Amino acid sequence: MIRDESSADDAQAVETVVVEERGQFAVDIVVVFADGVVRKRIATHRTRRRAEIAASLIKRAAERDLRGPLNG
Repeated sequence: MIRDESSADDAQAVETVVVEERGQFAVDIVVVFADGVVRKRIATHRTRRRAEIAASLIKRAAERDLRGPLNG
């Protein structure tokens, strides 16, 4: 199920996935909500290592949004 509207406020989990496709490596983000899952392609890279670095950075930034501000 793909949601039209969603926000980080009700997201429960986030993952990033590196997928080999047509000789390149794509980074997808998977966000889990109570009522469904959203998977989006973020970017493609020429090497697996660059894709893994990008996936790691994207996941850390998304997790920071899930947890909210440190003092709030």
